Amino acid sequence: MSGTAGSFTVRNERGMVVLAALGRWDAAAARLLDAPLRAFRAGGSQTVRLDLGQIERFDTAGAWLVWRTHKRLSAEGATVELVGLDPARQALLEQVAANDHPVRVEPDKSRGLARIAERTGKGAVQALRKGRNFVAFFGLIMVTLARAVAQPRRFRITSIVYHVEQVGLNALPIVGLISFLIGIVLAYQGASQLQQFGAEVFVVNLIAISVLRELAILLTAIIIAGRSGSAFTAQIGAMKVHEEVDAMRALGLDPMEILVLPRVIALVIALPLLAFFADIMGLLGGGLMAWFALDVSPAVFIERLHAATGFWTVAVGLIKAPVFALLIAMVGCYEGLRVEGSAESVGRLTTRAVVESIFLVIVVDALFSIFFAAIGV
Repeated sequence: MSGTAGSFTVRNERGMVVLAALGRWDAAAARLLDAPLRAFRAGGSQTVRLDLGQIERFDTAGAWLVWRTHKRLSAEGATVELVGLDPARQALLEQVAANDHPVRVEPDKSRGLARIAERTGKGAVQALRKGRNFVAFFGLIMVTLARAVAQPRRFRITSIVYHVEQVGLNALPIVGLISFLIGIVLAYQGASQLQQFGAEVFVVNLIAISVLRELAILLTAIIIAGRSGSAFTAQIGAMKVHEEVDAMRALGLDPMEILVLPRVIALVIALPLLAFFADIMGLLGGGLMAWFALDVSPAVFIERLHAATGFWTVAVGLIKAPVFALLIAMVGCYEGLRVEGSAESVGRLTTRAVVESIFLVIVVDALFSIFFAAIGV
């Protein structure tokens, strides 16, 4: 090799091999010097001289390369001489050599069951910590809401209206379409089963109870979690990446009041309205399919619908809506505020927000079902 930025030359001199180091032997040059030094051999000579007198810059990385080469050649049976080092560089090389203590890494001998138990335990601890932080975040939202109620001027009406439009009005097409199709599927599948018993007319009961109590609100919440909850995380996360949240705090503004509270309030307002719209679209789809597939006229459908449903049939689904909205908005904003300043973090936490929101919605829906069954509703 030649040059001055981390290089060396090799020559034979009176029966010995001389390796003359040139230029800078530092961390910047270590990558270039590593492979050539590994490939260097004494070539049958019993003596190798490492001439370090022409090194321009020498740091710990360069000292390690010299010491590694010295140790390898000595292990191969050559006599190695070091020349040209001033006292400071000699002391550095001796320090590196004194700290060369190879450690043998023991293979992991733990059994598969123990590893599974360990991972399960770590996952449980992390889940508990996250649950604690989430409860604390809920408390912070409640404190911010109470402060805004005490001082109504803190409510950002324009922001709330804007987010109601984004999460509510703009979501009507997809929510309506999904609910309409679910009503059609329920009517079609229910009819194919009930026809075996001559009870086609009870398909109205199936559609009404399934859509009004469970499917409409559950599917709407899942759609909103994937659509709006992820948007909350991405929007706040992007602001974290661009340090806009830090700028708010520097100006004396509260991110909870400006970013979180309007989104939470908007979703709590919009989701019950979306759930009611989903109820209507689901019943409409089921009614049309019952009319075409079973010849159940609209008048008969409405009559059976009135007989099969009551106040609580509709109320059960609508009661769930604000709770689901609060969970979705909280998870989306919480994960957005946890973004750590990179685009990769935004994407990862946005995905996590969607998964966590859907998981919590389904768990809470199951708890609601148990509760309503226990009280006889």
